[in-house]
Amino acid sequence: MSIDHEDLSGYSMLDLFRMETREQMRVLTDGLLQLEQDTAGASVLEAMMRAAHSVKGAATIVGLDPAVRLAHAVEDVLVAAQEGRARLDAGGVDVLLGAVDMLQQLATELEPGGREPHGNRLSRMLAALRDLHKNGATEPAPVAVAVAEPVPAAAESHESAPSPAPARPSTPSPPAGSDELLTLAGQARLHAGQLRPWISRLQRYKRHQRGVFEAVEQLHEAIRATGDARLAELAQRVVERAAPLRENLRRAIDDAETYERRALAMSARMADEVLALRMCRFADGVHALPRMVRDLARGLGKDVRVEIAGADTLVDRAVLARMEGPLNQLLRNAVDHGIEPPAERTGAGKPAHGTIRLEARHRGGMLSLVVEDDGRGVDPERIRAAAVRRQVAAPAFAPVLTRAELMEFLFLPTFSLKDSANEMSGRGVGLDVVQDTVRGMNGTVRAESVPGAGFRTLITLPLTQSIVRALVVDVAGEAYALPIARVESVLRVPAASVLTLHGRQYIKTDDEDEQANAQLGIVAAGQVLGLGEAVAGTDLALVVIGTGRERYGLAVDAVRGEQSLTVQPLEPTFGKLRDIAAAALLDDGTPVLILDVPDLLQSIARLLGAGAALRLAPGAQAASGGTRRVLVVDDSLTVREMQRKLLAARGYHVDVALDGEDGWNQLRGADYDLVITDIDMPRLDGIGLLERIRRDPRLRRVPVMIVSYKDRPEDRARGLEAGADYYLAKGAFHDATLLDAVRDLVGTAHGEGTP
Repeated sequence: MSIDHEDLSGYSMLDLFRMETREQMRVLTDGLLQLEQDTAGASVLEAMMRAAHSVKGAATIVGLDPAVRLAHAVEDVLVAAQEGRARLDAGGVDVLLGAVDMLQQLATELEPGGREPHGNRLSRMLAALRDLHKNGATEPAPVAVAVAEPVPAAAESHESAPSPAPARPSTPSPPAGSDELLTLAGQARLHAGQLRPWISRLQRYKRHQRGVFEAVEQLHEAIRATGDARLAELAQRVVERAAPLRENLRRAIDDAETYERRALAMSARMADEVLALRMCRFADGVHALPRMVRDLARGLGKDVRVEIAGADTLVDRAVLARMEGPLNQLLRNAVDHGIEPPAERTGAGKPAHGTIRLEARHRGGMLSLVVEDDGRGVDPERIRAAAVRRQVAAPAFAPVLTRAELMEFLFLPTFSLKDSANEMSGRGVGLDVVQDTVRGMNGTVRAESVPGAGFRTLITLPLTQSIVRALVVDVAGEAYALPIARVESVLRVPAASVLTLHGRQYIKTDDEDEQANAQLGIVAAGQVLGLGEAVAGTDLALVVIGTGRERYGLAVDAVRGEQSLTVQPLEPTFGKLRDIAAAALLDDGTPVLILDVPDLLQSIARLLGAGAALRLAPGAQAASGGTRRVLVVDDSLTVREMQRKLLAARGYHVDVALDGEDGWNQLRGADYDLVITDIDMPRLDGIGLLERIRRDPRLRRVPVMIVSYKDRPEDRARGLEAGADYYLAKGAFHDATLLDAVRDLVGTAHGEGTP
């Protein structure tokens, strides 16, 4: 991390020295690796020399003489190299890297005036640096001269490969208190969202008020027809006194909606700022890995280089901290088992040095991590043979396994490609640790390989563990959420397309790439979660989860859509709840449980294995004649289809019109319970359509909702004055907002809950 702009008032001089040393040692390490690979220019050598000089000066200020002497010796070697008096080969880089490690240890352990640790080792290191300064190039030195801290237990390899200088934990921790700030930001957003029900009540009051006004006007006209002047005067006075109420209520609703938008925007900005505090550059979290790879490769007689792509990609520090061990494991596997020795590589027409590419990218709102090497790869036939030999695949079943399914075996605990106990173990050992960690973060991992060309591991994770993008569904009348990273797709299929084979239900899919995926098993979410049987309607909403042969369509009551949820851990006293990962609050404040998809897949397999019938219950319901009919009028194909699908998924009968004129023609030929219209449209705009509706005796009482990009107060006033019952801005539009508005206006699809 950079300390240039931090508040340093609470730090002692020794603290500042240690912080500076960490930064300067990183400069030296990165520069030495570039120097060894012949990719360092004059500017890199200059930066390394300045780093050593800065540490020497800082150590002098705090009175750490051993660090002063060591930094001075490193600086002398770098000056000699800069002037061409010393040539730093691999052995020289070994010595300098060892000095860097020792400098870091001295900065951490030394106290001014305290006893000098590592006295003999320091003397040997100073002697090695003097020889390097005096004689230039050196014979390759043993890597053991490096003085590195032990690797965390989570990153230890299951292999027996040498580990000269493992990577130190390097990921900066999230700022203290950021979790609490993020929780407060989420609560602020929920409090702002709680204005919506109040605004909805005002909208309902407005509709009731409109009915009262119409009744008063009718009464006024009836009294005038009687010719009673006194009653006519009293009725006129009532009408005049009631008139301002309409405008006052409209202004109150506008003010409330404006406040709601501002409060939501402020809480969202607060959450974004807190998340920004938790983020760091990907390169800052993995900067120690190239050194680890270099030292491990040297110990194995290999030449391996690390390329980092997406160095500036922002990653949650907590995510990087949890992924440090898995990334370490993947790199160690690549060096130990993937990259060939130089002679073997040149014999295969490859460069003598191997390359491992570590990439981080944001894709589709998720963090994508890729670890790829150009080594020997893995032969899928060896995996097939090992699966049979280790009795994890039946001999009759193994021949039909696809390449993707074979790669999944590498993630099984203790699975290895080795043929005997004394042969170097296979690629798969240790990958189960990677998979467990990734799954625990609601992510996915898969492997790909081309024999002779390399091996690639692809990991997809949420951008942050504090906020998860989730698909919200209804099961047995309750809301549940599934992390988007664990959802393959969402399908809506006719109930008639569900087939039954051997007591299990499935549908045929269009996926022709994998024979195993030609059929998708259907299971009822309510039964898996112990919430009772599900009754199939005319259509089924399916959430596809899992991979390979453990891939299922989870039948849910309805799909609400995607939301960003602030994760709230479950109370520890509950222990691990089956199929549940965490809790959260929806935008409207409703509590929701976040499902643990790997646990859910295990529950499905366990229930099916026990002979349970996770089928949809009989009794498909035909479309009811009482279904609410909605007309969507919009000249945008995308908007029309989005609204149609959203409402149809909730059971409404939806027709669409291309513009106001088309909508008017449809209204005159059919009965609708609700009209949803845009404003800007060709031929007849939304305001013109609304005015026609309000003038027509048959249609004047049909509720009309305006959904428009125009969100200025004058635009809202114009629409509401023309007689709109609801005005919704597309800029702040999301699924729940539209559905809530429709329910407020006409009730549920089959008439229940009509206001």
